[in-house]
Amino acid sequence: MEMNEKTSTGIEENVAGLLCYLLGWISGLIFFLIEKENQTVRFHAMQSIVTFGGLNIIYILLMVSVIGIPLMPIVGLIGLAAWIILMIKAFQGEKFKFPITGNLAEKWVKDVKL
Repeated sequence: MEMNEKTSTGIEENVAGLLCYLLGWISGLIFFLIEKENQTVRFHAMQSIVTFGGLNIIYILLMVSVIGIPLMPIVGLIGLAAWIILMIKAFQGEKFKFPITGNLAEKWVKDVKL
């Protein structure tokens, strides 16, 4: 487990990381905008935005397609599993990166300065 530092919000790093995932991309966006200093929390926030924003887009696209409707429960289960795994890993202080979205999040956190 990494050092559990405070964040610019005053919340412990692991709790803030968990909260980044709590409401999916919405809480990720909130934490990305308010957390200015802690790169670990900013990573979790961006990973939440990319992962759950992407899943929401996929879900919406499946809803408008008759062929995609049977796939909606699978996307829902993937989202639920990702949500649980990411919250647990963040609370444990682990910087767990999902394939593709984790790498994008890591890159974009470095590129976007607020």
